[in-house]
Amino acid sequence: MTENNEPFPVDETIHVVDGRTIYKTQKWWCAVLLANTFGHDKIMIYQWLSKDGKWTRKQKFTVNSVKDWNSIRTAIDEFIPKLEKGV
Repeated sequence: MTENNEPFPVDETIHVVDGRTIYKTQKWWCAVLLANTFGHDKIMIYQWLSKDGKWTRKQKFTVNSVKDWNSIRTAIDEFIPKLEKGV
């Protein structure tokens, strides 16, 4: 559940163990979820768009393992200094 007890709008096959909203407006919602799907825990980053009062998924990114996360983190860490410099 979210901070305001609204459930994250994920497929019924996904069991949300925990989640954090990164940002939420009337139009966009982004969250990081610890979820179990088909017997496996995963970290999922979602972005939903509200259309006619209903949240629809626009993007989903899944981290399947610590190894994957370490590779992703290394790549992002390399770009952070460029982001801070405005490059």
